[in-house]
Amino acid sequence: MKFTCERSVLLKEIAIAQEIIASKNAISILSNIYLEAENDALIIKSTDIKVNFETKVPVTVLEAGSTTVFGDKFLGILNSIPDGELEFDQSEMKITIKPVNKKVKFQLKSIASDKFPEFPVPSDEKFFELPVKEFKDMIQQTVFAVSDDETRYFMNGVSCEKQENKLIMVGTDGRRLAYVYKETGDEIKDFTGVIIPPKILNIIQKRAGDEGLISLSITDKTIFVKFGSYQLSSVLIEGQFPNYRRVIPENQTHSFSLNRLEMLDALRRVSLLVEQKSRRIYMGVSAEGISISSEESEIGVAKEEIPCRYEGEEVSIALNYRYIEEPFKVMTEDEVSIHFSDVSKAITIRPIPEKNFFHIIMPMQVD
Repeated sequence: MKFTCERSVLLKEIAIAQEIIASKNAISILSNIYLEAENDALIIKSTDIKVNFETKVPVTVLEAGSTTVFGDKFLGILNSIPDGELEFDQSEMKITIKPVNKKVKFQLKSIASDKFPEFPVPSDEKFFELPVKEFKDMIQQTVFAVSDDETRYFMNGVSCEKQENKLIMVGTDGRRLAYVYKETGDEIKDFTGVIIPPKILNIIQKRAGDEGLISLSITDKTIFVKFGSYQLSSVLIEGQFPNYRRVIPENQTHSFSLNRLEMLDALRRVSLLVEQKSRRIYMGVSAEGISISSEESEIGVAKEEIPCRYEGEEVSIALNYRYIEEPFKVMTEDEVSIHFSDVSKAITIRPIPEKNFFHIIMPMQVD
């Protein structure tokens, strides 16, 4: 196999392919990136067995063929050479990489392409399309709330389901919940609710643009994704996602509103003196404003006051500061409302004006 191409074009795609790879063992096929040159195009594939990635870039093919190359070193080589045309030449089990305008060349050992895992093939008729920007917004509002506790594997991903004319995505770790929906028509076929691992969602969030459509196909065990020149697939998480509807408050009698950026700035400062284990901060809410405070035993305390709009008795709510900071970071609205019925029960964060998402947080004990 032999081809030439622009280094910058190849570098971008190899960088994405390397993101997928979990293994750094040079003798493992799972550490290698699959390359296939034909018809003046280069097919690039990588996998960690659960998540698969494939794309295609234009190259000048001098000799068709396929091989695999150790992704970590290949990416390092591409990063080290200047922009311009480079030549890739594979003969037997050796690969030579050299830039046309530099007197340097690299040689890497390769593993035969027939040892690379086969990817599942989706059924084209089962795909549906969404505006990519809207789907990325849904990911942004939910993926951060996923649990990283592997003993509760059924919360290690984002729930995705279709209910009537809504596509709903939910993330939770048992102490907080992020909910977002999109109104849909008949273009989305009914499917059983699934749990999508965050890895493929983060790749979409990072690599997909904001223009055009994204194509999705969801089966019982796999999600397939297409956008631009990229094709991705991922094994879904097995298990029963918690019944999140039970924790969504039906009626919360109290609420206050505040400026989102003022709250984020205050949290950033007050969290400097928060206990790292509990991450507890206190919000004292009154008609005069919000008092946000923290205390790190034997070191010091921090307190800041910001304005809010509230009518009601003064209350104090204890929260994990990250649980309120993270939803505030992914929201874009200037004004936010916080709803509650009792300081010991769940609070709900909503944008002003209300939109298609909300965040629920369980408070901590007020010591």
